Amino acid sequence: MKGRQWLGTLALTAYLAVIVVPLVWVLISSLKTSPEIFASPWSLPAQPKFENYAAAWNEAGLAKYFWNSVMVTVGSLAVLIPVGAMAAYIFARYPFPGSKALYAIFLGGMMFPNFLVLAPLTDLLRRLGLSESLLGLGIVYVAFSLSFTVFVLTGFFQNVPTELEEAAVLDGCGHLMVYQKIMLPLARPGLIVAAIFNGLGLWNEFNLALVLANSESIRTLPIGLANLTMARQYQADWGSVFAALVIVMLPAFVVYWRYRERIYEAMLAGAVKG
Repeated sequence: MKGRQWLGTLALTAYLAVIVVPLVWVLISSLKTSPEIFASPWSLPAQPKFENYAAAWNEAGLAKYFWNSVMVTVGSLAVLIPVGAMAAYIFARYPFPGSKALYAIFLGGMMFPNFLVLAPLTDLLRRLGLSESLLGLGIVYVAFSLSFTVFVLTGFFQNVPTELEEAAVLDGCGHLMVYQKIMLPLARPGLIVAAIFNGLGLWNEFNLALVLANSESIRTLPIGLANLTMARQYQADWGSVFAALVIVMLPAFVVYWRYRERIYEAMLAGAVKG
């Protein structure tokens, strides 16, 4: 048993090193000049060069891409979570003829590669007057993320005891009030998990944004970072490239760190109930 524990500890330590070491290296490199990065990639900077962050944020236009990503991600979540929660609640609590088939269609959307529909999506958004706009991109994000959201939240709603609904109905609550006052608060861990995972996915999404919102004024952060990398490598300014990477990763890290306990609780609750 001790041998298995030792092997498990060794495996977790190796996994942690694989995750942490690259992050630390990127952070250190973001404070170096390009000659320092190539001369001594693993050493600390002789003098931290915080100007790299200013260059990435202002000169490279990363600020505009950052706020574009914030708007499209937050806007998509503001529509996605309420709509997904209502759909999941219906599937979990109010089965109707064909509901299982419709739910299977939702699940099938999780396995559908988005790049297969880029051409018809581009034409559809053009016909609707939403091409090359954050609004059009946000609508597409909601459509592609709805399957995962419904899948996650349906499981949470199914695990809520039916006795709570029955007690609320006896107290005079209608269906809408039961949903708002009883079900949503109890499914809050699931809502948080769905919002975090969808938010991280939308924050880092590249393929759809590359095709549907590639105009300079509405580029999102992944597209801006890719263009910045291509431009700065010819200027030998790798310090600002690593600084841009840190800027991209920081919001995701902060959100995860802020809600890490909620994620753990939701996962443990699902494991126990399963």
